[in-house]
Amino acid sequence: MYNSMAPRLSPRRARKYLFVCTLCLSCTLLCYNLILRSHSSMHSRDQSSMNSRDQSSMQQGYEQLSCPLPHLIGSKKLLQKIPPCPHSATTAPPSSAPLTHTVSDIQGKNQTEPTQVTRAPSKPTEQPTSPPWNCTATPRYGQKRLPQAIIVGVKKGGTRAVLEFIRVHPQVRAMGTEPHFFDRNYERGLDWYRNLMPRSLDQQITVEKTPSYFVTRDAPRRIAHMSPRVKLIVVVRNPVTRAISDYTQTLSKKPDIPSFNELAFRNRTSGEVDTAWNAIRIGLYALHLQPWLSHFPISQMHFVSGERLITDPAGEMARVQDFLGLKRLVTDKHFYFNRTKGFPCLKKPGGGGAPRCLGKSKGRTHVQINPEDIEQLRDFYRPHNIKFYETVGQDFHWE
Repeated sequence: MYNSMAPRLSPRRARKYLFVCTLCLSCTLLCYNLILRSHSSMHSRDQSSMNSRDQSSMQQGYEQLSCPLPHLIGSKKLLQKIPPCPHSATTAPPSSAPLTHTVSDIQGKNQTEPTQVTRAPSKPTEQPTSPPWNCTATPRYGQKRLPQAIIVGVKKGGTRAVLEFIRVHPQVRAMGTEPHFFDRNYERGLDWYRNLMPRSLDQQITVEKTPSYFVTRDAPRRIAHMSPRVKLIVVVRNPVTRAISDYTQTLSKKPDIPSFNELAFRNRTSGEVDTAWNAIRIGLYALHLQPWLSHFPISQMHFVSGERLITDPAGEMARVQDFLGLKRLVTDKHFYFNRTKGFPCLKKPGGGGAPRCLGKSKGRTHVQINPEDIEQLRDFYRPHNIKFYETVGQDFHWE
């Protein structure tokens, strides 16, 4: 009954309504699609901008990681060696002006020949050009340089003590072992020798010690060829005491060697000394000094008293520091006299920690020598000692 009473649409009107509904639905879908496209475009631009910022931030982060941080370096002096970080446009570019870097073989008050070292003017990846002739550049930790000072002698004179005492100074970098370059390894070349040295900063002095240089015939010429201005330190000791110490050391390694007087004298009755024995020959200081004076002025050599190094280490090291052009920072506060060894040991000025003494071979008790043999050796060395005093202008009071 209900269906019979409802109005019936003609097919033409029904098609018209269907067309209008389809058209409205299509317009709705079209508008919705346009809205989606507009939103997608805006999101894409925002994402692109964010990616660009992220990439820039990441790049800046990598550049910051490539630049050492101050707390990783531990020293303002070392920080000055680091090239400027190129991570922002606001960072001041490195100066293109050449930096004057003094490369004299001695670092003291009389440096006269500066060498130009050019900093990279633009690209941060470029390395400094024209490094000093005597060093290999490593910006973060300093440079390996040929030594500006060498402890050339003498054996059993106190060379190890001088090296250990002077390396306490913050402006000294010293090689711990003996390289024996100018007497045994010269054919290896200066590059090999330089590579053995510790790294140092511009204001530091590199030092090495090899006591056998003093008695090596070719050492003065070879060292002068490396640098005619290198500073030379010679630690000397009473030649009689030095010979006994030398013999004591050899005896500890070879207990079956002949007695001291058998080696020291050609004829025990006449008292003729055997200068062919190395322990005796080393003590002829005036003889060994002559080749050195042919290549270096006496003012370029400093002679340390092995005896005063024991009784007054601070005073003797003060003179060494003056000779090297260093401020007197190694003082009596650094020394403690070990009565058991009969030798001074190093200690921290503040008193913290145990004193650091030299090795067991230092301060070793000497073998007992016949007093008559000692007296004959003193008579033998006396004229040589006097000549040595006159040459160096210093009386060591060995008589």
